[in-house]
Amino acid sequence: MAVTALGEYLRARRAQVRPEEVGVPKYGVRRVPGLRREEVATLAGVSVDYYVRLEQGRENSPSPQVLDALSDVLRLDDDAREHLYRVAGLTPGTSRATAPERVDPELLRLMDMWPDNPAIVLGRAYDVLAGNQLAYALFDGFQHGPNLLMKIFLDPGARSFYPDWERVARYTVAGFRLLEGRTPNDPRIRAVVDELSRRSADFAEMWNRHEARGARLASKRFRHRDVGELTLRINAFDVKSAPGQELIVYHAEPGSRSAEALALLGTLAVTEALG
Repeated sequence: MAVTALGEYLRARRAQVRPEEVGVPKYGVRRVPGLRREEVATLAGVSVDYYVRLEQGRENSPSPQVLDALSDVLRLDDDAREHLYRVAGLTPGTSRATAPERVDPELLRLMDMWPDNPAIVLGRAYDVLAGNQLAYALFDGFQHGPNLLMKIFLDPGARSFYPDWERVARYTVAGFRLLEGRTPNDPRIRAVVDELSRRSADFAEMWNRHEARGARLASKRFRHRDVGELTLRINAFDVKSAPGQELIVYHAEPGSRSAEALALLGTLAVTEALG
C-alpha cells in the first residue's frame, strides 16, 4: 500500500516524542524511538485501528478535531501543526479554540524603539494586543475594551476621531469578514460578531453586505483632541512568530502638517509619562 504524506509525517513526529514528555511511564525495552502507535491513539482519544490506518494511508480524511488532538500529543508548534493540516488536505485553524494570544517580547522591544511611529499589534479577532507609547497616545480616550471593531462601532467618540468614519468602518468590517471566512469556528471571532450584531445596527448592516476585502486602507485621517487633524499612512505586516497576529505601523509624510502634529503628540506623551 502507498504511504501518504500524512502517514509519513505522523510516523516521523511520533518518533521524536519521548514518552515522559506526554506522561507515558517507561517500562520494558523499546525497540523504536518515540511513542508507540497505541500510545498516540490513546492520548489522542481515537481507536488504535483508526490511527494505524492514518499512518498506513488507508484513512485520508481526519477531522480538524482529530488533527488538533494529534497536534497536542505530538507536541507540534504552530508551524508544525499548520503543516499537519496541509498534508491532511485541510486549512489550518478551522476548528481549534486558540489559546490566549501573547505578543513576542522581542517584537515589543522593537516597537518601543520607534518613538516617531505609532505601532500596534492586532490579534486574530482585531483585539489590540499591544502598542508603543505613541500608539497609546494616538488612540487615547477610546473606550469599550481593547478591540478595534468595538472601538469603531461602540465608542461614542469614534465618528469624531475618524473624520472618514464610514469608509474606515466598511474597510474594517470587510477585512474582518475575510478573516471570519478563514477561521469560521474561532470562538473569539464569533463572540465579537455576535456582540456587535446585537449592539450596533451600523455593524449589522455592514456585516450583512458580505463584503470581503484583504487590502487595508493605505492611509487614514485622525482627529486628535490635543493635536488636531492628521493623516497617517499605514503599513501592515504578518507576525511570523505568531500566525494570525498583525503589526500595524503608522507614519506621516516628512515635512507635512501631520508630521508636525505627530511629533507634538510624541512630546506630549513623553512629558505625561515623566509626570
